[in-house]
Amino acid sequence: MADTAKEGSFTPSTSERTSRSSSQGSGSASGDDPFGDQMSQGDRQGMRKASRTRTQSTSDIKVLRTSKRTIYTAGRPPWFDVKGQFKEAFVIGICGGSASGKTTVANKIIEALDVPWVVQLSMDSFYKVLTPEEKELAHRSEYNFDHPDAFDFELLFDTLRKLKRGRNVEVPIYDFTTHSRTKQQHTLYGANVIIFEGILTFVNPEVRKMLDMKVFVDTDSDIRLARRLRRDITERNRDLVGVLKQYDKFVKPAFEQHIEPSMAHADIVVPRGGENEVAIDLIIRHVHSELEKRDVHFRSQLAAAGQGQPLPSSLHVLESTPQVRGMHTIIRNRETNRDEFIFYSKRLMRLLIEQAMAMLPFKTVQVKTPQGSTYEGMRFNWRRLCGVSILRAGETMEPALCAVCKDIRLGKILIQTNLSTGEPELHYLRLPKNISEDHVFLMDATVSTGAAAIMAIRVLLDHDVQEENIFFLSMLMAESGVQSVAYAFPKVKILATAVDPEVNDKYHIIPGIGNFGDRYFGTD
Repeated sequence: MADTAKEGSFTPSTSERTSRSSSQGSGSASGDDPFGDQMSQGDRQGMRKASRTRTQSTSDIKVLRTSKRTIYTAGRPPWFDVKGQFKEAFVIGICGGSASGKTTVANKIIEALDVPWVVQLSMDSFYKVLTPEEKELAHRSEYNFDHPDAFDFELLFDTLRKLKRGRNVEVPIYDFTTHSRTKQQHTLYGANVIIFEGILTFVNPEVRKMLDMKVFVDTDSDIRLARRLRRDITERNRDLVGVLKQYDKFVKPAFEQHIEPSMAHADIVVPRGGENEVAIDLIIRHVHSELEKRDVHFRSQLAAAGQGQPLPSSLHVLESTPQVRGMHTIIRNRETNRDEFIFYSKRLMRLLIEQAMAMLPFKTVQVKTPQGSTYEGMRFNWRRLCGVSILRAGETMEPALCAVCKDIRLGKILIQTNLSTGEPELHYLRLPKNISEDHVFLMDATVSTGAAAIMAIRVLLDHDVQEENIFFLSMLMAESGVQSVAYAFPKVKILATAVDPEVNDKYHIIPGIGNFGDRYFGTD
């Protein structure tokens, strides 16, 4: 049985996003699979019937429920252009004194934005790892957690920079009870908007440069002290004397020396924190206008890509032997029954995967035969191989891959077309752990414009997979889809059993094969 992936991420609902603590963030969940390895066949069928599985969604449908699972359908629109180059996320920096209400303001912004793929990042996650001596001071409330030296700004900067550039990041989780980082880390990926909050958000010039909007939460010092007392005593197991001692010795001086002066860098000052609805509304309006500027609409451009141009050298088409053409004749025939369609599709998939395997790196080795003779042969020369399918049609290629590659690890990416915009949207992904070290077979049954393929490849690149280690496999591609993928990612190797010349105004391949998923799963 193939080893399934270990990491996942999906879009949380607004209520879930706002209920999470700032140290956990939002927008992604590690190891929490909404489909689930144990998902029943009834659940899968119910999900297919509800969505009709035509890789389409509507913007007004937010949640799809089966008998045991909830799948979030607020997809992430393209965050890259036709060249596959990313568009940077919009970063909101929120600064203010301890217990000023920064997290409350952040949650109110998230709730009011009402857009998916918002990530909340807390500066509290980036406290330095303390030495035993520093931990002893911390337990006696004699360590200054409010000074810039208490934070790992190098790690903070690197994490925020990667997240802004669309990369997958691992965020440390800081335990305020033990004054140390936990062994677990929180995975964040897929940010269109990043909300970064902390007491010293504006102090570091390099971090400040990455902030597109700077918000300072200004709250009365007596209110902040009362909130801090309640929080540290009830949530962090501190005693009253220790909290007051730390406040007078470190917190208050740090506010006066570092935090309050940084207010000069703010674009907006929010008095009274989360109670200030007018200020929050102003922030929301500005963020929406900035997001509109970042919108990418390119599917119509992809449909016309490469017209009149020769097919790229990165394309490798299965040799059109009489046997291959015979199998294509069967599966393209609209009169072919489902059993024969599945049988001959599987045969073509197996041939395609065998061809892809032959393109992987090999090295020459010598072995001894049972007769004692030396045989000079070949052996795979790569660290690891995994497969990633673009749901749902790409999933049909997994059995053929598992038949060829023993114990191969598998991942899944769900991309659907938004009926309102016509653009692809990322809804779900579950990738094998440490996929950046692998050669990856990315699989989809058919490709017309290449919009979903480009999005899936961009996801792999965001998870640090090397472009030259990606093999894109498809049963049938249109020339425009081939040109689009090759133009955006020239190092990706493209393999297909056949390439058709046209795409019509409905983005259907001509002459084509029909809706592959419907014909394979019997849902047409």
